[in-house]
Amino acid sequence: MRQVAIVGTGCTKFGEMWGKSLRNLFIEAGLVALEGAGIGGADVEALYGGNMSSGRFIEQEHIGSLLADHSGLSATHIPSTRVEAACASGGLALRSGIIAVASGYHDIVVAAGIEKMTDVGIGSSIDALASAADREWEATVGATFPGLYAMMARAHMQEYGTTREQLAHVAVKNHYHGSLNPRAQFRNKITIDTVINSPLVADPLRLYDCSPITDGAAAVVLVPAERAREFTDTPIYVKAAAQASDTIALHDRRSLTTIDATVVAAERAFKMAGLNRSDIDVAEVHDCFTIAEIMAIEDLGFFEKGQGGPATLDGETAIGGKVVINTSGGLKACGHPVGATGIKQAVEIVEQLRGELGKRQVDAAEVGLTHNVGGTGGTAVVHILAR
Repeated sequence: MRQVAIVGTGCTKFGEMWGKSLRNLFIEAGLVALEGAGIGGADVEALYGGNMSSGRFIEQEHIGSLLADHSGLSATHIPSTRVEAACASGGLALRSGIIAVASGYHDIVVAAGIEKMTDVGIGSSIDALASAADREWEATVGATFPGLYAMMARAHMQEYGTTREQLAHVAVKNHYHGSLNPRAQFRNKITIDTVINSPLVADPLRLYDCSPITDGAAAVVLVPAERAREFTDTPIYVKAAAQASDTIALHDRRSLTTIDATVVAAERAFKMAGLNRSDIDVAEVHDCFTIAEIMAIEDLGFFEKGQGGPATLDGETAIGGKVVINTSGGLKACGHPVGATGIKQAVEIVEQLRGELGKRQVDAAEVGLTHNVGGTGGTAVVHILAR
């Protein structure tokens, strides 16, 4: 298997993009990524597009063909594949592109993610997102994603003493990071009181504990590592791309306070990379809800179980801390266009490792990690990237 490098990145602004279609957003991100790699569409040999639910959000299926067509790639007849794994669709698209290059099937591949979520009403959005859970055993009896993650939060609070203030500080920290990110959907700084006094969604989660409904797209260009310098002076190398699965229904899990798919994917990634947790300088993790970030940093092995909340409150995950988490603002502040999130995470880490992020730059960042989750943990994808 060949080593793989990322040589170009592109990402739209995230938010409510009323004036842009799914096609517009994808083309915007893709063009920037191609320009960064110094290539044109004719050079691309394959495309993998992460997309969760375009059939529900914009009533459009056959997304692989659509993305190739409206990127001007239909004349070259490249293989273009839609990749779906709920909220981990982007992360899985990235892994699929990496495998295609590593295997030698293709030399130049675009991995991208896209979601246009705001063209339907909030009720339709909630129902579409609920399809990432077990429709028969969870969604049809009224379990929403906030409700499912609220159960995880309550269990974590009972088992480990995690506090309401610790949950809130995840949002406070990510909003601060997001305030430094021009792509972020929310760039407002908030306080713990802001979170605790926001409207209740599913006890103990409140409005500011939850990621928003978002439009956006992101893309990266992948090539064999030995050719990376042909395209850029600052290639970022893929050290690991790991995936794991678990039960789709939350009630079938071994534990409500650990996402085993994350634990296993992380173990596989660190073994593949030959690295330790202490080698990671910066990470983008899946904080669809504040409890999800606390569980993620524990399940990834950055902190002992039950210590994710105290570590966050103590500033160990903020810029300047022990391991910096979600400099983009995470899903919470940067936004969560579900199919694009995993690719956006990679874009953020690549730009961190290149030293391009100004006020939110992590000093001397050399190794970064991305962590993307589908549903409540039925899928987890972990990538490790290095300068």
